[in-house]
Amino acid sequence: MEENKKRDIDELLEKATFAAAIFNQYDQEQTDRIVRAVYKAGLNNRVRLAKMAAEETQMGKWEDKVKKNIVATQYVYENLKNQKTVGIISENEQTGIVEIAQPIGPILAVTPVTNPTSTTLFKILIALKSRNPIIISPHRRAANCSIEAARICYEAALSADAPEDCIQWISHGSREETQYLMQQEKLALILATGGAGLVHEAYSSGTPALGVGAGNVPVFIEKSADIPFAVDQLIRSKTFDNGTICASEQALVVEKEIAGMVKEEMKQQGAYFLNPEETEAVEKVAWSAGSQSMSPDIVGQPVGKIASMAGLHIPEGTTLLVAPLEKIGKEEPLSSEILAPILAFYEAADFDDAIRKCIDLNYHGGIGHTASIFSSDEEKIKKFSIMMNAGRIVVNMPSSQGAVGFMYNTLEPSLTLGCGTYGKNITTDNISARHLLNIQRITRRRMNERMVNLGFDIYFDEAADADKLEKEFNKNY
Repeated sequence: MEENKKRDIDELLEKATFAAAIFNQYDQEQTDRIVRAVYKAGLNNRVRLAKMAAEETQMGKWEDKVKKNIVATQYVYENLKNQKTVGIISENEQTGIVEIAQPIGPILAVTPVTNPTSTTLFKILIALKSRNPIIISPHRRAANCSIEAARICYEAALSADAPEDCIQWISHGSREETQYLMQQEKLALILATGGAGLVHEAYSSGTPALGVGAGNVPVFIEKSADIPFAVDQLIRSKTFDNGTICASEQALVVEKEIAGMVKEEMKQQGAYFLNPEETEAVEKVAWSAGSQSMSPDIVGQPVGKIASMAGLHIPEGTTLLVAPLEKIGKEEPLSSEILAPILAFYEAADFDDAIRKCIDLNYHGGIGHTASIFSSDEEKIKKFSIMMNAGRIVVNMPSSQGAVGFMYNTLEPSLTLGCGTYGKNITTDNISARHLLNIQRITRRRMNERMVNLGFDIYFDEAADADKLEKEFNKNY
């Protein structure tokens, strides 16, 4: 990378470091005033930014991107506005522990092409709520709309007396520039939302990182479910913004007993079931054999365009392309994550077989992320949930909106969904402002009377085994 580009990035980080020192002196009232101003500016520009994102990326639907911008601003603000993030945030007289929130320092936020403005707005709000300066590194195919979102937020923040340079961005950043910034010692944290390669680079940079994993979400319609309702919710979710949310359903599993009814209901609601030849044709345009991943050409594209690319003639009003499959894995590319209105379909012999198929799908590129079930049987819901390795189990709701949170449930609204250690992330949480704080703990003297009364002499008796020590310990309780 050229030296002048390195100098530009060094200057960005130097400004962010100075902004962090100023921001650290703000109280809760000052911080909340800034956050409110930024939230209002983002919400007021929700439609313009959505149209910019749809136009620039040529992905998704601008109307659905408006909804994403609402989640990223109003929903996130409502969740954050009463949270304490400055100074003493909790005191426990019984334990003698006082918790103090401190900002962590400059944050690098990498934003994706699929949700560019909403992710930018979201990350800026949670960074400012925790008094952390933020540098936006937008996807090159969504740079203009992402930077415009950041600019709107920055002007609003300054109008509320925020520190200068509390929001910055890389104007025409390359992968090399982002990698260089990731490795700088003055950077406190990387918020990485994007492809697997980028998230891996964030975790490999030596800087603490909060990233995401792939989705490949299985949805199980169990035989006790309300089938018309389940199908309606599934199709609404999978077609939302043409399938660009990583928490959208990727494969449907149904028990053989109700498979016919589910298929008929799906057809009535606009789903088109592919025959084997059509499945192969869609596979060729949806999957890149070279990279062994979904083709970027179909991400977020409307169903009619995908059908045309595959040489198919589908009925007017088709909402979704459904590929009946039997195998799961590399030999069936459409069993993988495809961020488009394409859905795999599996019939299971019974409940246990359905769970096995969902687990296989979960482990085939979506481990730790999200799983979905429609059912009226609480015991089966519990069994399904215990068996699935997913940070979010969404029940009787659209997966894409359900996993993001706050609309259909009480999960924290977030555009960055952790997948835990199995997904190579540090948490399964919906990331929010509380993850961007260092918590100090003051601990007051509180004697452990059980230990004082027991003393240590008994431990020097080699004949005293664990059972005896436990008994003596509990005597003093």
